[in-house]
Amino acid sequence: MPKAYVFTRYGGPETEALVDQDRPAPGPGQLLVAVRAAGVNPVDWKQRVGYQRPGQQRRELPAVFGNEASGVVEEIGDGVTGFAVGDEVFGNPVAGGYAEYALFPVTVIAHKPADISFTDAAALPVAAATAYDGIRQLDLPAGATLLVTGAGGGVGVAAAQIAHADGVRVIGVAGGGKKDLVESLGAVHVPSGPDFVEGVRAVAPGGVDAVYDLVGGEVLEAAAELLTDRTKLITAGGKDIVARLGGSPVVRARTAAVLDEVAKLVVDGSLRPLVTRTFPLERAAEALRTVEDGHARGKIVIEVGI
Repeated sequence: MPKAYVFTRYGGPETEALVDQDRPAPGPGQLLVAVRAAGVNPVDWKQRVGYQRPGQQRRELPAVFGNEASGVVEEIGDGVTGFAVGDEVFGNPVAGGYAEYALFPVTVIAHKPADISFTDAAALPVAAATAYDGIRQLDLPAGATLLVTGAGGGVGVAAAQIAHADGVRVIGVAGGGKKDLVESLGAVHVPSGPDFVEGVRAVAPGGVDAVYDLVGGEVLEAAAELLTDRTKLITAGGKDIVARLGGSPVVRARTAAVLDEVAKLVVDGSLRPLVTRTFPLERAAEALRTVEDGHARGKIVIEVGI
């Protein structure tokens, strides 16, 4: 039977297990995909402890981990057009991608360009698409200065590259151990920590034109002080407090069109997925711990059928 990595109840890592599951069948508007690779994101372990987006129903347990994956179309449900069995695809699965087979809604799946590997494609639908949505939301002109907090993680790495390709000057806040990584993105590195605002002012004495926050909390509050126009403050990490600061959450499109645009950026060299470590499905626990412990650099991917 096909294998999948799941959590059996809400809680800590002790709830996780590699299990056999029936091969799913696509319903109307869905595709069944033989997974080749699955990206690992902080939202994966957060869902295990009970996080859910507003309006989202709690998952039926056991629930398969994973919110982005790539693979090959195996079956097509009623009403699906534009895809055929054997197509190479990537996108956001219906209910988990850490599996040998996964269902995808046709609304958030796209054809994988031949120039992009399955591993790199699996790293795009969550972090890179979130980065893309945020940068387009800010709509900064060339020459503007953007501050990215949490610049060493998956979303930050992508946001810095997309903004840099637009001609925006990027300042990235990240730990000292990620200095080389941040600078390789075309950004100016500022060490994270309680004095990061002073570090930003040292390289941008007049403040910044926009902030893309990926940390939340005190970091978000401090970063807001660097702005004169708080409408240019967006966050994927502090949605509970950003309205009070005059900013807004990142508005996610979650469409196939965005996936296509992100893939184009990879093909033309504007965006590198920067997958730094891969794990087989049998070691999914290690992959998830790497992200959950906050030590990941760039993107972590589970390779399933490669």
